[in-house]
Amino acid sequence: MDDKLMLMIPGPTPVPERVLQAMAKHPIGHRTGEFSEIVAAVDVDLKWLHQTQNDVLVVAASGTGAMEAGIINFFSAGDRVLVCGNGKFGDRWIKLAKAYGLNVEVMQEDWGKPLDPDAIGAILQADTGKTIKGVVFTHSETSSGVLNDLAAINRHVKDHGEALIIVDAVTSLGAISVPVDELELDVVASGSQKGYMIPPGLGFVSVSAKAWAAYDKATLPKFYFDLGTYRKNAAKNLTPFTPPINLYFALQASLQMMRQEGLESIFARHSRLQAATRAGVKALGFGLFAPDSHASPAVTAATPPEGIAAGDISKILSKRFDISIAGGQDHLKGKIIRIGHLGFISDRDVLMTIAALEATLLELGYTGFTPGSGVAAAAKAFQ
Repeated sequence: MDDKLMLMIPGPTPVPERVLQAMAKHPIGHRTGEFSEIVAAVDVDLKWLHQTQNDVLVVAASGTGAMEAGIINFFSAGDRVLVCGNGKFGDRWIKLAKAYGLNVEVMQEDWGKPLDPDAIGAILQADTGKTIKGVVFTHSETSSGVLNDLAAINRHVKDHGEALIIVDAVTSLGAISVPVDELELDVVASGSQKGYMIPPGLGFVSVSAKAWAAYDKATLPKFYFDLGTYRKNAAKNLTPFTPPINLYFALQASLQMMRQEGLESIFARHSRLQAATRAGVKALGFGLFAPDSHASPAVTAATPPEGIAAGDISKILSKRFDISIAGGQDHLKGKIIRIGHLGFISDRDVLMTIAALEATLLELGYTGFTPGSGVAAAAKAFQ
């Protein structure tokens, strides 16, 4: 049956009908008072979502573009930065920082293991000359389903005093609390196709006063991603370049929906979805790739039961049930599945996915579970 695709991947995520309808409106001029009113309304709601009074700037880019903006605006060539990686996206920031000629110190953990805040703290404490200008890491590591301890890492950065904390919150913003002002986070980057519940194409960068002070001294080249230009325009409810107007329509609608649900309810829903998904796949004989203590609210990574190929699971779910899940990346390709439960996802979506996963395992000849146990475990977690 056509048009029944169910997206259960870490992104892009499903888009609500109300948001799709908003996108379908005829474009308007981006230099009109009408569009400026949308920019102003979106700015208020973005600050609400980020729990901040800092600037939250919008760029026409993916989350990677937002993160690149978060690097090039606050450093100069040769600056020493500590980049912490425990998955594909942590590795991406290492490559990004090196591409701009930064002096990159890498703190690496195995995929599936959380970053060790104390190890980060030890590196920062040893930096008595205060030469480390920034600490960069991914909050929710999508490739492995690990949630890194933002608050603990942040405490060590604050103790250092000099370094900026730069956070990739692409799959955590809108799924778990990222209290920018409470934690005094300097740069927080995110993307529209995750918790924001709209299609890809917009990136968001929250910038603190401390980061703006670093901006004034930074000399890395920038033009399109010069956040100072975005800041000046945002003060007048404008954008420096032609924006994707219809994505602004979508963003306004999605943020209104999020306001109606409320931050605590959004975070509680994602926590519930995470718990139910993990309980469901575990009952079916899957191994959980990330520890319970550091499980991402956005995605669950799991290793299939022995003798069952991850790729076969994805193929049958797609072909028979029109449910799309993600596989492993890089060296985990073919070894894990990843089920997204981020953004416009409900309890029903998780139950349907677990039920389809049970049917898929049976079709593959796996009998190492009691039929119905996955759905029962997920349902119990919801209770």
